[in-house]
Amino acid sequence: MRALVYHGPGQSSWDTVPDPAIEEATDAVVRVDATTVCGSDLRILRGDLPEVKPGTVLGHEAVGEILEVGRDVHHVRPGDQVIVSAVSACGRCRECRDTALGQCRGGGGLILGHLVNGTQAELVRVPFADHSTHRRPWNVPLDDAVLLAELLPTAYEIGVRNGHVSPGDTVVVIGAGPVGLASVIIARLYSPSRLMVTDLSAARLEAATRVGADAAELPGKMIADLSEGPGADVVIEASGEPDGFVLGTRAVRTGGHIANVGVHGKPVTLHLESLWHKNVTISTGQVDTSSTRWLLERLRYGDLPVSGLVTHTFPLDRMEDAYEAFAGGTATGALKVVLHRE
Repeated sequence: MRALVYHGPGQSSWDTVPDPAIEEATDAVVRVDATTVCGSDLRILRGDLPEVKPGTVLGHEAVGEILEVGRDVHHVRPGDQVIVSAVSACGRCRECRDTALGQCRGGGGLILGHLVNGTQAELVRVPFADHSTHRRPWNVPLDDAVLLAELLPTAYEIGVRNGHVSPGDTVVVIGAGPVGLASVIIARLYSPSRLMVTDLSAARLEAATRVGADAAELPGKMIADLSEGPGADVVIEASGEPDGFVLGTRAVRTGGHIANVGVHGKPVTLHLESLWHKNVTISTGQVDTSSTRWLLERLRYGDLPVSGLVTHTFPLDRMEDAYEAFAGGTATGALKVVLHRE
């Protein structure tokens, strides 16, 4: 088969590699019909995750067809159309039983494209298939379904749910990339009174308005008004930038919540001198994808208008072009990039 192989920092190529096979009785082999490029893929390619070894097939999000299953797989079978979760879950360890699937201690967790070969390929071996795949209903398009592999669960679990978004809240989303925009879409389910977005990109601010933000502005007056006024009940920090986190601490109200979704690759200053008296809750987290089935139902019945999140599509063999488009998103306008089997 063909796959995108990591060869070391800054080096990858679309190579011919051996087809995956069943290695454990709980495995499935899936034909990849759609996959994506994620920010964590860019971090791996930069060399930020040294545990990823040269020779690893990248990628951790996919939708496709089950081709083969191990003898201990009981809930899916060959021919099923499935969403492959970014999180592999053994289903047996304490963390999995507590629905903290991303913290799986039984050999799972965020391993696809990281510790084992991933989804940016024609075929992928999926560990723990019973707990790591979800059947795709016929009326959910590929480009929508692949967002359930990681993006939508991240926005919901780490942003909206951890932030305790509630009816009547003022919500600020910092960063209008894919996860920030997905947070806007999902937060709408909870009837906030005001939903505002800030970003440095004019194109992404326009996208925020399209997906349901009440206001979308460059950092400045909006944050200043919140800081000097009542403040936001919930701030969802989705930029992953130190300055974005600081903006969130200025915008949040006394007793409010900052839900940090962005992955920070640099140290972030926590200004406790101005926060200690505000009773602010700050939450962080790693996606578990325990919400995938619930989100799938919301998507299936039209409650999540996510089609605008996919801005660029490519055939699988143009993987390197897809990386270039995604990495230059502020210039190319790329939000979520999806690759299809031809």
